[in-house]
Amino acid sequence: MKFTRRHIAALNYATLISSFILISLFQAAPANAQTKNQSNAVILLYHHVSASTPASTSVPPEIFKEHMTYLAEHYSVLPLPVIVNAIKNSKPLPDKAIAVTFDDGFENILTNGHSVMNALSLPYTIFINPAEIGRQKSQLNWEQVKKLHEEGVDFANHTLDHLHMLDRLNGESEAAWLDRVWKNVEEAEAQIREHTGESLKYLAYPFGEFNQQLANRVKQAGYIGFGQHSGGVGPHSDFAALPRFPAAGPYARMSSLKVKMASLAMPVLSQTLQNPEFAANTLVGKQSITVRQEDVRLKQAACYFQGETLPVDFSDNTLSYTLDKALPIGRSRVNCTAPSASKPGRYYWYSQPFFVARENGTYPD
Repeated sequence: MKFTRRHIAALNYATLISSFILISLFQAAPANAQTKNQSNAVILLYHHVSASTPASTSVPPEIFKEHMTYLAEHYSVLPLPVIVNAIKNSKPLPDKAIAVTFDDGFENILTNGHSVMNALSLPYTIFINPAEIGRQKSQLNWEQVKKLHEEGVDFANHTLDHLHMLDRLNGESEAAWLDRVWKNVEEAEAQIREHTGESLKYLAYPFGEFNQQLANRVKQAGYIGFGQHSGGVGPHSDFAALPRFPAAGPYARMSSLKVKMASLAMPVLSQTLQNPEFAANTLVGKQSITVRQEDVRLKQAACYFQGETLPVDFSDNTLSYTLDKALPIGRSRVNCTAPSASKPGRYYWYSQPFFVARENGTYPD
């Protein structure tokens, strides 16, 4: 069942969600599937659908088709705005709700991916850089953007020109930096509105990079932010930096991707670490998260950093981890998972990103 923009406009929000729930109840599902609806979802992140583009951000067309066919058979694939609005407003979603997103607006999304999505009636969102649209051979042009938009594809903001948002210019104050990068975001949003007639006010951070000051500006301006760290999305998620699971390159293997697709949002009530940007590459002391524990088997949780298991401690509904290893320049993260008590084989997932600049205040690609 395909929901284009015209369908969504014709149906009110409650009717649309009810339709998806009814569909999911009547579809065939494994014997151990949970029928209880909840405000939980997963967002997948792709870039290229191609076998001839950089391997780290690409998924070959045949593998992409395998991913999408699996989603169509086992998940409720919903438009990203439906998922965001449901969770923000504490509305139920079908079990195993999922959204598909692309970053960067590459033309191979149209040539190699759109036909797959169309054939399976799956909605998706593309985060674009308006200054690159129609100017790079590898990018969509505005005519293609308009055509896709008319066919139900949502377009959202990935900044004007894919800048490193945390890069500092020589001698630039924090206020001047934030003003500069936010003007970039607003110009991109204005161009998307001009060419599509729609302004979702969704911002996908290029390279997934953000800090607390930028996240605060996102909230103040009424935007929803999307990162590139891992995890499900739920009522306790930070809507200035919603996690998305990368599903291309080394993360495209179905065996591991299936576990991530089925993940649940860790219900974090508080955490000791607030700002993911670090001036130095050392994380001092234990870091803790306090969670709503009814369904989280917290004492079976494990935390990982760059493939290594970290020491963890537990106290009531608090999980603490210790990271003695130096943070690398650029991007890294700690991932923590804990099994669900009521949903066998599914895991709550928490991800903490870290961003460390070079000595000159810039970030590597």
